[in-house]
Amino acid sequence: MISGTAYSILLFAIAITSGLCLAKLNVKGITIGSTWILFIGIVMGHFGLVPDAKVLSFMKDFGLILFVYSIGLQVGPGFFSSFKNGGVKLNLLAVGLILLSALTAFVIHLITGESLQTMVGVMSGAVTNTPGLGAAQQTLLDSGGSPANSSVLASAYAVAYPMGVLGVLALLIILKAVFKVDIDKETKEIEDQLSSSEGNARRMHCEVSNPAVIGKCLKDVLSEELKNEMVVSRIMRNGEEFIPNQDTVLKENDKVLIVTTQKHVDSIRIIFGAEVPMHHDDWIKGRKGVPQLKRLGITRSSITGKKLSEILFKCHYAVTVTRVVRSGVELVASPDLRVQVGDYLQVVGDKDGIDAIANMVGNKASALDKPNLLPIFLGIALGVVFGCIPIAIPGIPQPIKLGLAGGPLIIAILISCFGPRAHITTYTTMSANMMIREIGISFFLAAVGFGAGETFVSSLMAGGWWWILYGALITIVPTLTIALLGRYAFKLNFLQICGLLAGGTTNPPVLAFAQNAYSGKFVSLNYATVYPLSMFMRVLTAQVMILISLA
Repeated sequence: MISGTAYSILLFAIAITSGLCLAKLNVKGITIGSTWILFIGIVMGHFGLVPDAKVLSFMKDFGLILFVYSIGLQVGPGFFSSFKNGGVKLNLLAVGLILLSALTAFVIHLITGESLQTMVGVMSGAVTNTPGLGAAQQTLLDSGGSPANSSVLASAYAVAYPMGVLGVLALLIILKAVFKVDIDKETKEIEDQLSSSEGNARRMHCEVSNPAVIGKCLKDVLSEELKNEMVVSRIMRNGEEFIPNQDTVLKENDKVLIVTTQKHVDSIRIIFGAEVPMHHDDWIKGRKGVPQLKRLGITRSSITGKKLSEILFKCHYAVTVTRVVRSGVELVASPDLRVQVGDYLQVVGDKDGIDAIANMVGNKASALDKPNLLPIFLGIALGVVFGCIPIAIPGIPQPIKLGLAGGPLIIAILISCFGPRAHITTYTTMSANMMIREIGISFFLAAVGFGAGETFVSSLMAGGWWWILYGALITIVPTLTIALLGRYAFKLNFLQICGLLAGGTTNPPVLAFAQNAYSGKFVSLNYATVYPLSMFMRVLTAQVMILISLA
C-alpha cells in the first residue's frame, strides 16, 4: 500500500493530471485553463484524499514561489520602460482599478458584516489573482491566523473565480457594442500611435543639401547627444553604396540611410536635408563589394551588461550595428545601450567583419537552449529573505511582510531588469519560463484545493452562495468604472481598454479571448504594460487588507 511521501506525490499527480485534461475543455474559445486543478483538488479534499500536511505546506509555498518568480523574470526587463510612451496613463488607471476592487470588497464587508478575511479571498477570485490569494494566506498564517481561516480564503476564491472570468468577458462584449467599435479603425489608430512613438526605431532616407555640413566629417556635424540617438547605416554616392565611419566626409547630394527615433527626426532633417523616397531595393542596386546584412544573436554571457561603445564594433571592423532587437522590439543601436544575452544585433558590413563580430558575441542559437539556473535560485534565495523583512507602513498596526509571493516577485523584476548591468545573465527561453511557471501554479492550485476541500461544501451551506454575488460586484463595478473613465475621460482606444482590463485584473483567460476576438498583438502589448505593476499591487493590497482585518 502506498503511504507517506509517495502517497502525497501520487495525489498531487492525480489532481494535476485530471485538471490539465479538463483544461482542454472550452466553450466558444473560452476556458479557465489550469484553474481546473484547483477544483479537482477541492473535490479530492472533500472526500478525504489529502496529502501529508508538511508536504502540502511545502508544495503550496514552493509552487507559489516558482510561479511568481517566473512572472517577475518575464515582465522585469520591460517593467520600468512600461511607464513610458503612454504607459503612465494606463498604469494609473490599473492602480485605480485595483484600489476600486479593494474599496468595493471593503464596502461589502461593512454593509453585510461578512468577514474581511473572507472578502479578501472573494476579491482574489473575482480578479483571478492567484498570487494575491497566496500572499493573503501567507500573511494570515504569519500573523497568527488559523489554518481553518486560510482554507475559507481558498474556498471564497474558488467560488468567486468563474465570475471573475465570465464577468470581464461579458463586459468587453457589451462595451464593444456600446462604444460602437470598428476593430479595423481602432487597429489603424493604435498602429499610427506606435509608429510615432518617440522610443521606437525609425529609418530615414535623407539627401545631403545643407551647405553647413557639406565637406565636413560625420563626427563634426553631430552633437554628442545626437551621436547617442542615431546611427548612419549607409551612404549612397553617385549610385554606389558604402558603409561610412566617423571620418567619412559628406558631399552634396549624398543619400544617407539613418536609424534613429521619432523624437530626433526633425533635428536630423535640419542637419542633413529633406527626406527622399527610397526603398530597400534602391540600396541593393547601388551596392559595391556586396555588403551583407545579418542579424547576430548575443549568446556569450561575458558580453552581458556591456555598452555597444565598449565592444567597439565600429572602430575595429567595417561593420555597422544599426539596431538591437530585444524581445521583439527594435531599439536604436546607440553607443550607451547595454546589451545582454538574448539580444539580436542587426548589422551591415563586409563578410569578414560580420564573421568577426559573430565570433565575438557568440551567435550560437543552441547556447540559448541551455538552462541558466544561477539567477533563478539566487533570486529565489534573495526573494525569500526580502519577503521576510518587516516593513512598517503608517496607519497599519503591525509591519507588513511581502512574504513568499511579494518578495520573490520584486527580486525577480529587479534582477531581470538590472542584472545585466552587473554582468549577470538572466536570460531564459520562453519555453523554460513557461515550464517553471506552469509547474509552480499547478503545485500551488492543487495544494490550495486540497486545503480548501474539507470545508468547501460546509462554507457554501453556511452562506457561501453570497460569495458569488459579492464576487460579481467586485468584478463588474471597478472594471466598468475604469473602462468608461478610460474611454471618455482619457480617450483610450478599445484595444487599450481590453489590455488594461485583462492586465489590471491579471486575467489570462480574458487576454486569450481578446486576442482571438480582436487584435491580439495590440491587446497583448497593453496587457504587458500594466501587468507588472498590477501584479505587485494586487499582492500588496491583499496583504494590507489581511493586516487590517487583524487589527
